[in-house]
Amino acid sequence: MKKNLKKLALAASFTLLSGLSNASDFPSGNVDYIIPFGPGGESDITARLQQPFFESKFGEQLVVSYQPGGGGAVGWSQLNNMAADGSVIMGVNLPHIVIKPEQGDVGFTTDDITSVYWFHYTPDAVLVNADSNIKTLQDLVGQAKANPKKVIFSGSGKGTANHLAQVNFDELAGIQTTYVSFKGTGAAVTALLGNQVTAEWGYSTVASQQGEKVRMLAVAMEERHPAFPDVPTFKELGYDLVSGAYRGIAVPKSASEETRQAVADSIAKINADSEFQKKMIDGGFALVDIGYGAQMDAFMAEKSSSYIKAAKAAGIIE
Repeated sequence: MKKNLKKLALAASFTLLSGLSNASDFPSGNVDYIIPFGPGGESDITARLQQPFFESKFGEQLVVSYQPGGGGAVGWSQLNNMAADGSVIMGVNLPHIVIKPEQGDVGFTTDDITSVYWFHYTPDAVLVNADSNIKTLQDLVGQAKANPKKVIFSGSGKGTANHLAQVNFDELAGIQTTYVSFKGTGAAVTALLGNQVTAEWGYSTVASQQGEKVRMLAVAMEERHPAFPDVPTFKELGYDLVSGAYRGIAVPKSASEETRQAVADSIAKINADSEFQKKMIDGGFALVDIGYGAQMDAFMAEKSSSYIKAAKAAGIIE
């Protein structure tokens, strides 16, 4: 009996040590990187940028696949049924994982999502056509004050970062504007370029992609974007607005602490690469490094509170 107990104890110890070893040796093989949207969007673009750096640093492949539906909800609702050994990771987005569960039953709650690293965001920005008579953000604010609700913005959907930025900015500037929800950033840009709207609540990435076709009036960052040194921040202009669509990585809730940290560390290592940083900045993205643990908890608490407040003000949630 004692021999059997000793064997069981040794087996348990071996299993525990193996689990720790596997976590510390992450990745132990190719990693499935699931994007809960279709191909071609910014979540996909950044995943594709990460792929070669993951391979060069860890000798394994990030295998990108897509699980679209419900604005990300289909994928996120299935995350916790997936392998929890680090062989599967999933892209996550803010404000999506906060706002969607507040709008109804979407198959997951915010607390169901185990985010381990936020690595970048696409800063919100106000853009106009290059030939617009609106030259500055103050021009736009002045027009909005003189014509309540008649300054019309396009934006990438209802309850998105763009929409919440419009709500927050209207309050900060003491104005009333009209936000028209389009199906994605591409459609919102088309409306702007076609002069269907006064301006767009878009992202700094739109300015990178559209070049001289548009004028970016302000960007929602702490400091000016390195790719757009002549564009002021909202904070410079007197509006305390730092916002955008954040993207990160999540793992199934049953993943061990060691696995969670190992995945986070791998993404942090990519983010620290100067060549990767240049590619992201040139694309109009802004890098952040929100790691797993207390930093993540504080970040999520602050963002969730801000998003829910703006969503209630907009009537998106009750």
